[in-house]
Amino acid sequence: MEHLERCAWIFRGTLVRAAVRRYLPWGLVASMLAGSLLKELSPLPESYLSNKRNVLNVYFVKVAWAWTFCLLLPFIALTNYHLTGKVGLVLRRLSTLLVGTAIWYVCTAIFSNIEHYTGSCYQSPALERIRKESPSKQQCHREGGFWHGFDISGHSFLLTFCALMIVEEMAVLHEVKTDRSHHLHAAITTLVVALGFLTLIWVCMFLCTAVYFHDLSQKVFGTLFGLLGWYGTYGFWYLKSFSPGLPPQSSSLNLKQDSYKK
Repeated sequence: MEHLERCAWIFRGTLVRAAVRRYLPWGLVASMLAGSLLKELSPLPESYLSNKRNVLNVYFVKVAWAWTFCLLLPFIALTNYHLTGKVGLVLRRLSTLLVGTAIWYVCTAIFSNIEHYTGSCYQSPALERIRKESPSKQQCHREGGFWHGFDISGHSFLLTFCALMIVEEMAVLHEVKTDRSHHLHAAITTLVVALGFLTLIWVCMFLCTAVYFHDLSQKVFGTLFGLLGWYGTYGFWYLKSFSPGLPPQSSSLNLKQDSYKK
C-alpha cells in the first residue's frame, strides 16, 4: 500500500495541476506535428512499438474508450459522492461518460464513412489497379484486395480525447482529502494510480502514432476531432447549468479553470 500511495502522490502532484490541463492540448498538437515531420523527413527504424500487434496497441489502444470508461466510472462516482454526498449530483456527473460514449461513437462512424466514400479497392498495396467489383472495404478485404481512402486517424482522435478527459476529471483531487482510516482511501488511491498510468499509456501511444502511422493530414483531423470533443464539453457545454457539469471544486479553482479555457 505504501508504494501505491507514493505513486498516487506523484500523479496528484503532476496530472492534477491546472498547468497540465492548460498546456496538455498544446503539447499533444506540437508532438503530433513534430512526430509527423520526423516520419516524413527522417523515419525512425522499425521497433516493437511500430508493430500494430504490440501489446499496448492490441490490449489497450484498440479498446481505449472501454478502459477509460471503466476506470472513470468508479472514480467519478466515489470522489463526487465523497465530496457532495448527493446521489443525484453523482448520477448527473456520471452522464459525462454517456456523452463521451456518444462522441466516440459518432466520430468513429464519421471516420468510417469518410474512408468508405473516398476509397477504392486495389489489387495490391502499391495501388496499381482498381478492383471495380468491390463496393465496400469489407467486401474488398474478403476478396483479397486492398482498400485505400482518406483514413482519419482514430488513434489520434481517441487518445487525445481520453487523455484530456481523464485529466479534467482528476482535477477533483484538489478537494478530495482522505487518510488511511477512511473507508474510501484504498479505492480512490488505486483508481488514481490506474488512471495515471492509463494517461501515460495514452500519451505514449499518441506519440507512437505520430511517429510511425498515418499521413499528416489524417493525424491533424483525428487530433482536431479529439480536441473539439474535449473543448466542446469541458470548455463550453459543461460550464452551462443544463449539463453534466464540471468536477466539483472550490470557487477559486473553478475560476482558475474557467480562466484558462476562455
